[in-house]
Formats: sequence, structure tokens, C-alpha cells
Amino acid sequence: MRWHVFLLVALNLPSSLVAAPEVLPTFTKPTLIAHRGASADAPEHTLAAYELALKQGADFVEPDLQLTKDGVLVCLHDSSLERTTNVAEVFPDRAKEVKGKKTWPVADFTLAEIQKLDAGSWKAAKFAGAKVPTFQQMIDAVKGKAGIIPETKASESQGKVGMNLEKALMEVLKTNKLDARGADPKTPVIVQSFSADSLRALRKDCGCKLPLVYLIRDEDGAAQKLQRRLKEIREFADGIAPHKAIVLAQPGLVKDAHDLGLSVTVWTFRVGLTGKFKDVREEMAYYLRELKVDAVFTDHPDRFPRE
Repeated sequence: MRWHVFLLVALNLPSSLVAAPEVLPTFTKPTLIAHRGASADAPEHTLAAYELALKQGADFVEPDLQLTKDGVLVCLHDSSLERTTNVAEVFPDRAKEVKGKKTWPVADFTLAEIQKLDAGSWKAAKFAGAKVPTFQQMIDAVKGKAGIIPETKASESQGKVGMNLEKALMEVLKTNKLDARGADPKTPVIVQSFSADSLRALRKDCGCKLPLVYLIRDEDGAAQKLQRRLKEIREFADGIAPHKAIVLAQPGLVKDAHDLGLSVTVWTFRVGLTGKFKDVREEMAYYLRELKVDAVFTDHPDRFPRE
């Protein structure tokens, strides 16, 4: 299936657009997703990483989303702050102990408190003073320049303390007029999650009409079960995003997913983890050109194999 035809189907766009791929030029080629921004060269989930991803030609930029204590969406991969900020120095007495380790949960801090943290120094001294951005700040940096593919993180645990990540996500997207398919052709939005319940909540409870992608880890027998689950997944998602090892082991999975109208995205491509391939560019090229996946997540947008 041609790239533009497949992706139009995956996004449930009108069939009239299939004959006119120039209407959505972003989707006429294999898609580059900047994983946490250009995270190989800049501190992940900072404006510096997002802006560098744009300079390096990203088609989509990924923000992982967490909710603060006061209900603001911020861009952060972890549900706690200690790995990528200096929270232990700024708030040494606010730690919780989990399984013998100190941790500083995002949900325990207000936005104002999180904005006091340095989210860049851990990567390199030149990024000292970088802040954890809000989702709104991320949108302001990317809108009109690339697509946005937010991931709902730890939504179940946040739901237990009265937070609704899915509702907060849709409210921000609505405020920015990005909550409908095709609302801004220069800024397509796709929502992703490892949680099927989160995706179902987006559809059922939030009325989300945006494309949804189900992320799948290479663990707990996921690889063996995946092909049998595609029809079930199609009921709550428009695409799958399995770990690259799953697709490498089961290349027929791509065609099976495509036959059901599901897009296939794979993750994560980075230097040092390329297996049998000589470099990350060759690895991405194999998945895109030989295995026919639709999109790849990479820490290295500048190494994406362009035609």
C-alpha cells in the first residue's frame, strides 16, 4: 500500500483525499518522530530538545505527559523528578521512600515548585537552567512546524488520586484548536499510550476523535500475543507501536496490521543499540524500507534515512 494511501486510511480521513496526496504532504513519506525531542543531543523533554528536533527535520515531536499537584500538564517521561532534575537538592525533605529508594513524584509538586528545578544540567553544563516545560509551552514551540504525538503516562495511578490525565489533555488540545482531525494541517496530533484503558477513556469518556496509537512493550509474552490481538486493538486504537524487537521477530505483523487499517510505528532507535546493523541510520532504513513500518521513534532525528 502506498504511504499516503495507508496513512489516510489509518487516520480515518475522507477517501477523496487518497487521490490527492498533496493535501497532506506530511504523510506521503515514512514518518520521523523525535523521541522526547532530539534527546541524544539535548536534555529530553526540554524546549531545547524540541527546538533542536525541529531543526533536524522531525515530522512529529513527542511529549510524554504528567500532571502536577495543581493539575497542570508538564512534559516529563518519568512519574518522578529525580532522574532529570535537581529536585533532591532543591527539595531534599520532600522525598518519599519506595522500595528502599527515595523518589520525588511529580504529582506531589505544584507547577511553581517544578519550575524552580534545573532540568538541563544532568545532560551537559551548557543546558544548565533549562526548565521542565508545560504541555502548553511545548505546543507553542512546535505548533505550525511539526506534528505532536503526546503520550499519556501513568494515567491509572493519577486517576487513583483524583486526577484525570485524559481530560486535561483534551482540554489543552481544545484550547489550541488541535482536538479534531485535520484542525491544523501543519500540526497533526496523534495520541499514544501503553494503557489500553487510557485510550478507551479518550474515546469513550472524552469523545476524542484524534488518531490513537497503542504502545506495546517486548515483555510478558506481548510479542507472541500481538498478532492475535490486532482485531481487539482495532476497537480502541488506530495504530500499534510495538517495540522494534517484536517487529524484527515477526515481520509479518506489519502486513497483518495494515490489512486491518492499523498504522505501525516502532521504537526506539538510538546509537549503541542497533543490534546487527552498522549504525542507527541503517537500522531505521531497514525497518522503513524492508519491513514497511510507517514511522519510527528516534533520539537522533538528524540520522533519519531520507530518500
